[in-house]
Amino acid sequence: MINPLPAIFISHGAPDLPIRGGEVSDFLRSLHRQFPKPKAILVVSAHWHSDPIMVSAAKFPKTIYDFSGFSEQLYQLSYPARGIPELSDRIVDLLGRSGIPCNIHPTRGLDHGAWTPLILTYPEADIPVTQLSIEYQNDPLYHWQVGQALEPLRHEGVLILGSGGITHNLYAFNVNYDATPLDWVQEFDMWIAKTIAEGSWDDLINYRRLAPYASKNHPTDEHLLPLFVALGAGGANVKGMQLHSSYAFGAFSMAAYAFASGT
Repeated sequence: MINPLPAIFISHGAPDLPIRGGEVSDFLRSLHRQFPKPKAILVVSAHWHSDPIMVSAAKFPKTIYDFSGFSEQLYQLSYPARGIPELSDRIVDLLGRSGIPCNIHPTRGLDHGAWTPLILTYPEADIPVTQLSIEYQNDPLYHWQVGQALEPLRHEGVLILGSGGITHNLYAFNVNYDATPLDWVQEFDMWIAKTIAEGSWDDLINYRRLAPYASKNHPTDEHLLPLFVALGAGGANVKGMQLHSSYAFGAFSMAAYAFASGT
């Protein structure tokens, strides 16, 4: 057993994150300094959906370019981290003990929700990585329970990294990266920050009913669901801490949070 790592949630924004400068890139490049180097990384990405949830057992996960229309420079990047099939077996076992079915995908690679932040935070790609899907037709409570089941991994040197977006309405996207964030984006973002700071987990799980402009910021749930996995993985008496706050394209909160057990 080692001192447990926190569970992390980051907002990954647009796929061109690795080739942009600015606050978010600087934050991600410095994130590794805030806790010990993991033995392995489990990414829960908003961009892999399945029913039931799945975990990849790829030995050498490919870099997936699940986007189009970006600079050719982006398609030249790759993230050649090796996989860790034995972690996939451990995940299936942990989820099964909690009555949560999970299938293994033998070859699934890393989508941009996984590799675009990792190429900034761990550019050497020297930590084995696997990826877990979300079941986006299921609710935040279910994904919180998934996180709870996976909490022992934090004590085994595994970084659980939820990757999505605190806000995500593509219809409000502004082509100007530095556009002033919309009022309703800021109001929702501040509600999330306040709710996490206060530890009001029931309110957070019921965000769609309680948060201002919830459906406007999240026409669908998938980009917020990895947050609840990270929350659940934080453990008993979990505390949340904001690691970063900024905005992009007028519609995206790029906030990031850490979750770990309190004393």
